[in-house]
Amino acid sequence: MADAPRRVCVVLVDRANYGRMRPVMQALARDPEIELLTICAGTMLLERFGMAANEVEQDGFRIDDRVYLEIEGSTPATMAKCIGLGVIEFTSALNRLAPDLLLMIGDRYEALSAVIAAAYMNIPVAHIQGGEVSGSIDESTRHAITKLSHMHFPATERAADYIRRMGEPAETVHNVGCPVGDYILSLEGDLPREVFTRASVGASVYPDAPYLLVIFHPVTTEIASQTYQVEQLLAALEQVGMPTVWLWPNVDAGSDQISKVLRKYREHNSDSWLCLLKNLPPVTYQKVLMRAACAVGNSSSFVRDSTFSGTPVVLVGNRQEGREYGSNLITCAAESASVLDSVTRQLAHGRYAIDGLYGIGDASPRIVEAVKAFRPRAQKRLSYIYET
Repeated sequence: MADAPRRVCVVLVDRANYGRMRPVMQALARDPEIELLTICAGTMLLERFGMAANEVEQDGFRIDDRVYLEIEGSTPATMAKCIGLGVIEFTSALNRLAPDLLLMIGDRYEALSAVIAAAYMNIPVAHIQGGEVSGSIDESTRHAITKLSHMHFPATERAADYIRRMGEPAETVHNVGCPVGDYILSLEGDLPREVFTRASVGASVYPDAPYLLVIFHPVTTEIASQTYQVEQLLAALEQVGMPTVWLWPNVDAGSDQISKVLRKYREHNSDSWLCLLKNLPPVTYQKVLMRAACAVGNSSSFVRDSTFSGTPVVLVGNRQEGREYGSNLITCAAESASVLDSVTRQLAHGRYAIDGLYGIGDASPRIVEAVKAFRPRAQKRLSYIYET
């Protein structure tokens, strides 16, 4: 009798999460030796963040469970409570679905709660994009997930080395690159003319003319200065004067402060250059990033995804401090003069050559093959204990 397919459960907790996991999920779904299970959680299930779970179903994936865990407030206290609630709710979902392996990506607090539940239920965990360095609480969350995981898929060789130095067995660490490159490298740049005007507020921006793309998420360790930082960024981009598509921030502590500044700006200033948008589907988002004259802000997608397209990037502030950057990115402080100078320089430079720092576009099939070959140990241990 043939072995039953391995039940691999993917947990999606936000829009960026899904954008990077989508090609991996497609590869898993195609393999007859794998049964793909999907849990949607966090802002994937919230209308004010675009209800990204709908995109999962539209792409042909079945959602096997939904985990509601977000608590309103966008403060450090609500983030901590979300983790506790998430552990409870993910425990129930995993108990019902009984996967053989939990496959996670990144450094979100919602993901941490799923991994804690799996670890205590003796469900092996595979982690994509561990070993990276960044700012905010994400730095600690990412490494905590690594230490609870049994299998690792870092996106760069430096990240792989850091994971091994954390005591993870070398045979469990596979440098596969970032799976988002698996489809970015094959995308055509065509976009519908109305792509930004269908569900946005503010200026009418069209993709056939130069535009800026902005994402500015909260920095949870700098909540007191969030309002100032966003005001400085707005002041600089107003001086640039180029049509600008600004995507709404994530749900982290400080998010409400950023949203309040944006709303206040629209009430008291001309928004002839500024278009505010909730969400974009993964493929559409990558095309928008690919075609942007410059991407400005502090999203990790600007760090990694842009290397596959050569889009000029201005990384603002400390949220991604310590990341490995491609040649297309320059950094600046969250001060209007610094932002203005950096954006002006990047616009003058134009597009960069594609950079292979985060892989060559073959991550997903490599992840699937490694998952199929994986045999978990009964007890996870620090590997350097046994070195002589």
